[in-house]
Amino acid sequence: MIRAAVSRGRCLDGHKGEPRPGTGIVPHMTQPTPTSAASNPPPAPTPARGYTATKDQLAQRLTRIEGQVRGIQRMVDDDRYCIDVLTQISAIQAALDKVALGLLDDHAHHCVVGAEDPELQADRTRELMAAVGRLMRRG
Repeated sequence: MIRAAVSRGRCLDGHKGEPRPGTGIVPHMTQPTPTSAASNPPPAPTPARGYTATKDQLAQRLTRIEGQVRGIQRMVDDDRYCIDVLTQISAIQAALDKVALGLLDDHAHHCVVGAEDPELQADRTRELMAAVGRLMRRG
């Protein structure tokens, strides 16, 4: 649809522009050019999260889980026995639970206990308990 609009020399908002020769791209439809650094200050640094210290381990664990999920897809494609597929699903759920517990532990130690403001600490405790409740209700 976009290509058809561009090939007729119109963008989706109805602007009649001439496509660049040989490209079919209307010049104003290309990405905007970046402005100078003076007008756009760099974004503020992301605050440290509870899992920041173990981020590499977390990423590695999630990559392994992703591989397990792809393995299940192959099992289904290969028409493997149902119980074997269910066993692998159970293993993935256990691995995700372990990741979740690690994140909860990191959050409790870093974000809840580490909060200096008592009101913020109470808010984060409520938030933590809501997350635990969501994890327990699953299934």
